Amino acid sequence: MYGKGILKGLGVTLKRFADTYLDDISWWLQGRKRYYTQEGIAHRSSKNTRGIFTVQYPEEQLIQPEEFRYVPFLVYNEGAEGKKEVRCTSCGICAKVCPPQCIWIVRTNDPNTGKPVPEPKNFYIDMDICMNCGFCAEYCPFDAIKMDHDFAIASYGRNVYNLEKLLKPASYYAEIRPLNYVKEEDARKAKEAAKAAKAEAAA
Repeated sequence: MYGKGILKGLGVTLKRFADTYLDDISWWLQGRKRYYTQEGIAHRSSKNTRGIFTVQYPEEQLIQPEEFRYVPFLVYNEGAEGKKEVRCTSCGICAKVCPPQCIWIVRTNDPNTGKPVPEPKNFYIDMDICMNCGFCAEYCPFDAIKMDHDFAIASYGRNVYNLEKLLKPASYYAEIRPLNYVKEEDARKAKEAAKAAKAEAAA
C-alpha cells in the first residue's frame, strides 16, 4: 500500500511524543526533576531514556566524560600565602611537538646574569589554530599542561590565550579529571619515595 512508510514514520514520532509526556509525569510523581538537573541530563543521555532526549543548550549541557579534551591549559600548584607555583619550566617541548605550531613561549631570564630561569615570562596559545590533539599535554615532562573540558570559547575576536588566561589550579584539574589526577599523584609520590630511599642508601 502506498504511504505505508509515511504512516510508520508518523507512528514513531507519535510514540516518541507520547513517551516524553509519560516520562515527565513519571518523574514528577516521584518528586524528581528531569530538566535542568545533573540527574535529568544523565538520564536523557542514557540508553534508558524515553521520549525527547535533547538538551536545552546552553541552559543545559551534556555531562562530559573524563577523557573529553578540548583546549589546553597550564596547571599551577597553590603554594603558601596563595602563591602560584607554575609547573611549566618553559622547556619548549610542547611548542616543538605541536602539529599546527600554535604555541609560543617567552622564557624568563635572570636580570643579573642573563641566564634562563625555569619559569615562563609569558605563554601564548592560539586557540583558533589549536586542533585539540593533546600532544602538548602528552609530551610535557612536568605535567604542566593539560586538556580542558571548556569548549564554549566562541568570540568576535581572535582567541589567543596568554599566561594569565591559561593558568588554572591543580584543584581544577582534579575536579575535571579525578581518576587521572589520583594516578598521577600516586606515581609522583612513588617516584619521590624511591628518590628519597636512594639518597638515604647512598648516605
